[in-house]
Amino acid sequence: MANVAQMSVEELKERKDSGKLPFVLDVREPDEYKQGNIGGTLIPLGQLPQRLSELNKNDEIVVHCKGGGRATQAAELLMANGFKNVKNLTGGIMAWAQKIDPTVKF
Repeated sequence: MANVAQMSVEELKERKDSGKLPFVLDVREPDEYKQGNIGGTLIPLGQLPQRLSELNKNDEIVVHCKGGGRATQAAELLMANGFKNVKNLTGGIMAWAQKIDPTVKF
């Protein structure tokens, strides 16, 4: 199991505010995304292996899900397929809602 780098929700918010936003990949299911999201691109974890070509291996990619489990699996899959700059959003959308924006539903 690869050691996945982490990015805190505070750091992502800082990057968002500064306009230096990494590519945010949401690996939750479509119904979860509709309920609330932080503006990432939705590719559910189950579809990710077939949709790797939609992502740029040179981009910094921050993966998130609800709490971190699926995002860690997704990050490991990306790294195993040659993506070099992949991070897991620590605590997922739950942490975003708790620490950054309480209006985000999950």
